[in-house]
Amino acid sequence: MKIAIASDHAALEMKSDLVEWLIEAGHEVADLGPDSSDSVDYPDYGYKLADVIAEGTAERGIALCGSGIGISMSVNRNPAVRCALVSEPFSASLAREHNDANCLALGARLTGSDLAKACVSAFLETEFAGGRHQRRVDKLTTPPR
Repeated sequence: MKIAIASDHAALEMKSDLVEWLIEAGHEVADLGPDSSDSVDYPDYGYKLADVIAEGTAERGIALCGSGIGISMSVNRNPAVRCALVSEPFSASLAREHNDANCLALGARLTGSDLAKACVSAFLETEFAGGRHQRRVDKLTTPPR
Protein backbone atom coordinates (compact mmCIF):
# COMPACT_ATOMS: atom_id res chain seq x y z
CA MET A 1 0.00 0.00 0.00
CA LYS A 2 1.21 3.55 -0.70
CA ILE A 3 1.06 5.55 2.52
CA ALA A 4 1.86 9.24 2.99
CA ILE A 5 2.94 10.48 6.40
CA ALA A 6 3.51 13.97 7.76
CA SER A 7 4.10 15.50 11.17
CA ASP A 8 5.20 18.59 12.96
CA HIS A 9 8.40 18.88 15.02
CA ALA A 10 6.74 17.42 18.14
CA ALA A 11 6.05 14.12 16.36
CA LEU A 12 9.27 13.82 14.36
CA GLU A 13 10.54 10.82 16.35
CA MET A 14 7.22 8.96 16.09
CA LYS A 15 7.10 9.68 12.36
CA SER A 16 10.59 8.25 11.87
CA ASP A 17 9.68 5.12 13.84
CA LEU A 18 6.47 4.61 11.86
CA VAL A 19 8.17 5.19 8.50
CA GLU A 20 10.79 2.53 9.26
CA TRP A 21 8.17 0.10 10.59
CA LEU A 22 5.86 0.59 7.59
CA ILE A 23 8.69 0.08 5.10
CA GLU A 24 9.72 -3.11 6.92
CA ALA A 25 6.10 -4.27 6.58
CA GLY A 26 6.36 -3.86 2.80
CA HIS A 27 4.51 -0.57 2.32
CA GLU A 28 5.63 2.24 0.04
CA VAL A 29 5.93 5.33 2.22
CA ALA A 30 6.05 8.98 1.19
CA ASP A 31 7.54 10.99 4.06
CA LEU A 32 6.24 14.54 3.57
CA GLY A 33 8.34 16.01 6.36
CA PRO A 34 9.59 17.70 8.28
CA ASP A 35 13.17 16.48 8.19
CA SER A 36 14.47 18.16 11.35
CA SER A 37 13.32 19.01 14.86
CA ASP A 38 13.22 22.73 14.07
CA SER A 39 9.87 24.25 14.97
CA VAL A 40 7.33 24.10 12.12
CA ASP A 41 3.64 24.87 11.73
CA TYR A 42 1.48 21.74 11.69
CA PRO A 43 -1.08 23.19 9.20
CA ASP A 44 1.60 23.38 6.49
CA TYR A 45 2.21 19.64 6.79
CA GLY A 46 -1.45 18.80 7.27
CA TYR A 47 -2.37 20.61 4.03
CA LYS A 48 0.47 18.88 2.19
CA LEU A 49 -0.76 15.48 3.38
CA ALA A 50 -4.37 16.28 2.48
CA ASP A 51 -3.34 17.26 -1.06
CA VAL A 52 -1.51 13.95 -1.58
CA ILE A 53 -4.53 11.97 -0.38
CA ALA A 54 -7.00 14.04 -2.41
CA GLU A 55 -4.88 13.62 -5.57
CA GLY A 56 -4.80 9.85 -5.05
CA THR A 57 -0.99 9.79 -4.96
CA ALA A 58 -1.27 7.77 -1.72
CA GLU A 59 -4.04 5.43 -0.65
CA ARG A 60 -3.84 6.31 3.04
CA GLY A 61 -2.34 9.05 5.16
CA ILE A 62 -0.96 9.33 8.66
CA ALA A 63 -0.91 12.74 10.34
CA LEU A 64 1.07 13.33 13.52
CA CYS A 65 1.58 16.24 15.88
CA GLY A 66 1.94 16.61 19.63
CA SER A 67 -1.73 15.98 20.38
CA GLY A 68 -2.98 15.01 16.91
CA ILE A 69 -5.68 17.66 17.22
CA GLY A 70 -4.19 20.52 15.21
CA ILE A 71 -2.90 18.47 12.31
CA SER A 72 -6.18 16.52 12.05
CA MET A 73 -8.06 19.82 11.81
CA SER A 74 -5.83 21.03 8.99
CA VAL A 75 -6.03 17.73 7.08
CA ASN A 76 -9.82 17.71 7.35
CA ARG A 77 -10.08 21.12 5.67
CA ASN A 78 -9.87 19.23 2.37
CA PRO A 79 -13.31 17.75 1.55
CA ALA A 80 -11.73 14.70 -0.13
CA VAL A 81 -10.07 13.64 3.12
CA ARG A 82 -11.63 11.94 6.12
CA CYS A 83 -9.04 12.06 8.89
CA ALA A 84 -9.84 10.35 12.19
CA LEU A 85 -7.98 11.31 15.35
CA VAL A 86 -7.68 8.16 17.46
CA SER A 87 -5.93 7.01 20.60
CA GLU A 88 -6.59 3.26 20.49
CA PRO A 89 -6.97 0.54 17.82
CA PHE A 90 -10.72 -0.05 18.07
CA SER A 91 -11.45 3.55 17.06
CA ALA A 92 -8.95 3.24 14.21
CA SER A 93 -10.76 0.16 12.96
CA LEU A 94 -14.20 1.78 13.24
CA ALA A 95 -12.93 4.87 11.43
CA ARG A 96 -12.20 2.65 8.43
CA GLU A 97 -15.17 0.30 8.72
CA HIS A 98 -17.90 2.91 9.24
CA ASN A 99 -16.42 6.19 7.99
CA ASP A 100 -14.06 5.09 5.21
CA ALA A 101 -11.35 7.22 6.82
CA ASN A 102 -8.45 7.66 4.42
CA CYS A 103 -6.21 9.39 6.95
CA LEU A 104 -5.35 8.62 10.57
CA ALA A 105 -4.15 11.19 13.11
CA LEU A 106 -2.22 10.41 16.27
CA GLY A 107 -0.78 12.51 19.08
CA ALA A 108 2.88 11.74 19.69
CA ARG A 109 2.82 13.24 23.18
CA LEU A 110 -0.21 11.13 24.11
CA THR A 111 0.42 7.81 22.35
CA GLY A 112 3.44 5.55 22.75
CA SER A 113 5.14 3.81 19.85
CA ASP A 114 3.57 0.37 20.41
CA LEU A 115 0.06 1.80 20.72
CA ALA A 116 0.60 3.99 17.65
CA LYS A 117 1.65 0.92 15.64
CA ALA A 118 -1.42 -0.98 16.86
CA CYS A 119 -3.64 1.92 15.74
CA VAL A 120 -1.96 2.11 12.34
CA SER A 121 -2.26 -1.67 11.89
CA ALA A 122 -5.97 -1.58 12.66
CA PHE A 123 -6.41 1.35 10.28
CA LEU A 124 -4.57 -0.32 7.42
CA GLU A 125 -6.08 -3.79 7.87
CA THR A 126 -9.74 -2.80 8.15
CA GLU A 127 -11.90 -2.52 5.03
CA PHE A 128 -14.76 -0.07 4.60
CA ALA A 129 -18.08 -1.87 5.19
CA GLY A 130 -20.01 0.18 2.62
CA GLY A 131 -23.75 -0.46 2.66
CA ARG A 132 -25.65 1.94 4.90
CA HIS A 133 -22.37 3.66 5.77
CA GLN A 134 -21.77 4.78 2.17
CA ARG A 135 -24.72 7.20 2.25
CA ARG A 136 -23.29 8.84 5.34
CA VAL A 137 -19.76 9.05 3.94
CA ASP A 138 -21.15 10.67 0.78
CA LYS A 139 -22.70 13.38 2.95
CA LEU A 140 -19.27 14.19 4.38
CA THR A 141 -18.05 15.18 0.92
CA THR A 142 -21.25 16.77 -0.34
CA PRO A 143 -23.44 17.90 2.56
CA PRO A 144 -27.18 18.13 1.83
CA ARG A 145 -28.55 21.66 1.69
